[in-house]
Amino acid sequence: MSQKEQQRRPPAEQEGQEDQQGGGAVLYGDVFAVEGELGKTPIAPRDAAMMQEAESAVLGRVPTGGGTASVMQSAARRNERLGVVSRDEASDAASDGGVAITEARVPGARVITEFVAGQPVGQYITAAEDDAGDAAELAGDELEGGGGVCGGVVDGTKITIGEALEAAALSAGDEPVEPSDVAAIAAAEARAVGADEAPPDGLAARARAAADANAKDAAARREADKATLRDVLADATSRLGADDKEVEREDAARVVGAEVRGDPDATARPGGVAASIAAAARLNRGRQ
Repeated sequence: MSQKEQQRRPPAEQEGQEDQQGGGAVLYGDVFAVEGELGKTPIAPRDAAMMQEAESAVLGRVPTGGGTASVMQSAARRNERLGVVSRDEASDAASDGGVAITEARVPGARVITEFVAGQPVGQYITAAEDDAGDAAELAGDELEGGGGVCGGVVDGTKITIGEALEAAALSAGDEPVEPSDVAAIAAAEARAVGADEAPPDGLAARARAAADANAKDAAARREADKATLRDVLADATSRLGADDKEVEREDAARVVGAEVRGDPDATARPGGVAASIAAAARLNRGRQ
């Protein structure tokens, strides 16, 4: 039975099947922060297979703790048992819009963002092997010279707040700036400078001006004319300058909380500021 045939079934028949199986089909919108038709689309087996192939090609392995493909596989298996999709079926969204993974590099790390039909559904930050090798070589040189590196990674190999913000500019750079982004950027900047609030002339002020401009006459403004995260965050490291600091768990908690509180749906943007800061904090903890 095709996905379209399932969607055309009478509501009573669908409800009976849901009661027997303990719930309805798993849609993209149930497990990922996606919008539009994609959010209403059941996850299909071929969608999951395409994501698995993409993860293997780019990452060379399954992400630690599973990953987007694993989530999709679980959802697709349920949908197949419900009869919503067939074993070899792909959704129109994945077939027409594609499944893709992008890779961006910041010092010491790779930022991997996964997309279905152009919408981000997952993000990982992993150590860059070449940068890790350089760090190990530098650590050896410093030890031989009597330097202070002992049993850890040399200073400068952890991701900073500025670098994490620039990673967000790469992974979600085309997204228009919204009030939740402003809240997250302000929290990140405040943590970087060690103050309760972000400075009045910094990144947060730039983001606030962009969000205000986007909201003004929003119905009349084309998406292409709106200020994006890339416009605001592309030079975050240089803007923070000497105030930039390595991302810590407390920084991530503050930024994630600010972005969630600033969003009407109380969610964080996939691949956005909070996601990048949180991922950087996780990676930095692994480099203690």
